[in-house]
Amino acid sequence: MRILFMGTPDFAVASLKRLVEDGHEVCGVFTQPDKPKNRGMKMTFSPVKEYALSQGLTVYQPLKMRDGEALSVVQELQPELIVVAAYGRILPEEILCAPKYGSINVHSSLLPKYRGAAPINWSILDGCEETGVTIMYMAKELDAGDILRVVKTKIDPDETALELTERLAALGAQALSETVEALKNGTAARTPQDHSAHTYAPMLSKALSPIDWNRTARQIHDQVRGLIPWPCASTEVGGKKVKVFKTEQGSTTKAAPGTVVSAGKQGIEIACGDGQTLRITQLQAEGGKRMAAADYLRGHSVQVGV
Repeated sequence: MRILFMGTPDFAVASLKRLVEDGHEVCGVFTQPDKPKNRGMKMTFSPVKEYALSQGLTVYQPLKMRDGEALSVVQELQPELIVVAAYGRILPEEILCAPKYGSINVHSSLLPKYRGAAPINWSILDGCEETGVTIMYMAKELDAGDILRVVKTKIDPDETALELTERLAALGAQALSETVEALKNGTAARTPQDHSAHTYAPMLSKALSPIDWNRTARQIHDQVRGLIPWPCASTEVGGKKVKVFKTEQGSTTKAAPGTVVSAGKQGIEIACGDGQTLRITQLQAEGGKRMAAADYLRGHSVQVGV
């Protein structure tokens, strides 16, 4: 099938790669414009652009989607199908409806739950035990199109958003492959979403970072997992702000929430609001490197009982 692909981050690469491996004619790739990155502010390619160029695919990086230029490119390419995976742009209806088979999206949640920009993170932040990927037709309303295929998976209690993203990318690529084949064979079934059951997964912000030790140990553990790799959960340890990368269950305590119960080889154990403690085992000080909490304690003083 002649396919126009649209995507930007690592999550989308797996889907594009699968389309190439399945032998489809990828007539073009839309991705976000290059952006400056790191301290040197060097212009960098998106992961999708890097892969597309490695395969000799033609890359397009429109600054706008509604000025007619992007539509002209789509009309010139004449794709039979548009496939979108975490592109990061809202597509106008005239583009969505241009291909023979329409436009479909690889979305990393069990729609209608977690429509929006950060479904993987919010499924962990909210303590969900299950998530998955949904292949759907794209519609004018965000993530509200008819469903073509759903694949479910359990979320490991210690799995980070970054780790879950990698798994869902692979699941999404497989589901996409099966869906495109079904569309080509005329066997694809579409199911309308239950719009009354939808939930929203907004973009992440640094406002989500500070840990409130009055919350339960499980809630804080989920916060840490759900905010990796960005913006990361944060707290003060020994009077210094640190990013928290890994935690594990501690023990019961009568100490007030936020109290450091112990600090040693196993990590830094802090009291939570439910009478449990949470042990920080990996962290990063401002301007420093990510390290084991035990290594951090060798160079920093952390007073127990505070």
